[in-house]
Amino acid sequence: MAMKHRTIRGEILYTSHKPEIYGQVRGREFFTWTHHTDGRRTMRALCEIEEPEPTVLRDITFSLDANDRPTDCFVRLTVGDRFMGAGLFRIGEDFVECESFGPTLGRLSQRVPIDGPFDGFGTHPIAGDAYISKCLDLSKGPHQRQIRAFLPSSDHRGATPPMIAQSRIELEYVGEETVTVTAGTFDCRHYRFTDEKGGMATDKGAHPDYDMWVTADDDAIFVKGGVGGYMKTWYELVKLERD
Repeated sequence: MAMKHRTIRGEILYTSHKPEIYGQVRGREFFTWTHHTDGRRTMRALCEIEEPEPTVLRDITFSLDANDRPTDCFVRLTVGDRFMGAGLFRIGEDFVECESFGPTLGRLSQRVPIDGPFDGFGTHPIAGDAYISKCLDLSKGPHQRQIRAFLPSSDHRGATPPMIAQSRIELEYVGEETVTVTAGTFDCRHYRFTDEKGGMATDKGAHPDYDMWVTADDDAIFVKGGVGGYMKTWYELVKLERD
């Protein structure tokens, strides 16, 4: 009997926009979305970041219910080719909980109340960044608002042991464009993350502006985008298969 779910598979190439290494490959991401007949969805992503050091290898399995509300996320993280930690996050009706372990963590158990509305769970893969854009109400046309998300690391590369963190960052819907990349030509929505109030500030400061173009359909697939500031990164969809 044939499987009933629908599958999307893709690859995103990471390159640098730093002048001294402009265009150099700095990593890649392989992602799969599984869309079930009851409306639930699961994203699996393998992310490899080669530059800057230390390298980051991240495995993510992330699921949402039929209303696009996050339900659970598993993270396994290797930094500098050393195991950093693994954790399982569960998002309940009014709480987020985490069970994780790692060399610097030992065994960690957390349970945090949600305390009000939130917009999603930031998983750190680029494919997940695109999907959280669905929280904006496009009937308002181009606009910006602050979004609230839980995430497994407040580090800009997600390169810290898995534990519950929160962020508040501005997300802007800029408009619609047709975009051509290695994987093809797509009708897209242009979004921009800005950290005007330092809601994702780390020891490197607020998160630099991050533009991304996402397919203008319910799949919300990342097509291209880049981060400015000290990061100077670029991302492009180079392969895409849809069942």
